[in-house]
Amino acid sequence: MSASTGTNAGAAALGPRHPGIDLLRGLAIVLVVFNHIGLRIPLKKTVLADVLPTWLLSRLNYNGYEAVFVFFVISGFLIAGNALRRWGSLERIDTRAFYARRFARIVPCLLTLVAVLSLLHLLAVPDYTITRAGQSLPRAIIAALGLHLNWYEGQTGYLPGNWDVLWSLSIEEVFYFGFPLVCLLTRRLWLLVPLLVLLALSMPWTHAALRGNEIWQEKAYLPGMAAIAVGVLGALLASRWQAPHRTINLLGWLGALGLAAVMLDGAAIWHLLRDGYLLVLTVSTLCLLLASSPRPSRSHGRPMCGLGWLRSWGRLSYEIYLSHMFVVFAVVRLFKLSGADYRWGLPWYLLALPSCWLLGVAVERCLSTPCERWLRNRLTASRSTHPTTVELPVA
Repeated sequence: MSASTGTNAGAAALGPRHPGIDLLRGLAIVLVVFNHIGLRIPLKKTVLADVLPTWLLSRLNYNGYEAVFVFFVISGFLIAGNALRRWGSLERIDTRAFYARRFARIVPCLLTLVAVLSLLHLLAVPDYTITRAGQSLPRAIIAALGLHLNWYEGQTGYLPGNWDVLWSLSIEEVFYFGFPLVCLLTRRLWLLVPLLVLLALSMPWTHAALRGNEIWQEKAYLPGMAAIAVGVLGALLASRWQAPHRTINLLGWLGALGLAAVMLDGAAIWHLLRDGYLLVLTVSTLCLLLASSPRPSRSHGRPMCGLGWLRSWGRLSYEIYLSHMFVVFAVVRLFKLSGADYRWGLPWYLLALPSCWLLGVAVERCLSTPCERWLRNRLTASRSTHPTTVELPVA
């Protein structure tokens, strides 16, 4: 999933953030957390069902998969956009610097998570022990670090929840392993863009073709990579197209309406378009990104009041994504031990959500930003950078 740097110091090192993108990323990570709590304490069984329709409560709980695709589009948009600002064009990507930045951003948290989960498995802690036939700790470690945990789950079944979240990271990082190489090999946008368009448009068909295996269909490489390709195409468009203000507003409204339609009534869109609903989701996300991304010709504008908390979730999205299942499992276990009725499940959400955010803050301040800064300095020390380059925080 998409990552962000988090602290003020880290953000300053990378350049200014944009509140619109952080807001969208914050919405996505909140939906992921709601999904993982809702699988265990459904909102439709709480007192909220007395005042809100159950279909709405169900949609609040079961948009986690769609939220990950939102992250994929944001990731492609930000990383390709940063590459364009840093090197001027995609065919001029410095592969060593690109891989160093991805390594510094992703690996510290990933290694720490795998180490902690391995220890909890060896201690036979409930909710963290790998017990499914055909699965083992060594193989799960290899799958997580070898970026094929999605394939491993597709072949053997779901891993415990904290391991399971790494499926999206496998898709994302395999894409970024090949991305600079493809850019250097094609060397021309008239070759690269058609490849990205074909990949993006393949999403409904590659998703539908895997219907025989529910887990693999959900977590296969190609549909997720197609969503990232949508984001990359958006970054290329944003770098070359100075849209008028009215067009920007139109894109924002179209994106908001499309995203709301998928999130609130995805079943209707599925009935109409089948697997094509994923294109509605990803293109709507791209419209919002194009409408909210910073441009030299216009100011960033003032952030919407009252949504600072959601933007902070967006800034911490990578850290919260990797760590939130620790909170979910703890809260759900306390819920069960307390003997509470599902009707009174809402207070447990109110406990879980700030706890996820606080854990994300701790991970960001104590681990991800210090390690990322140190590794970037070590890995890119011999490479000169462009002093006038301005970057958005990496995804």
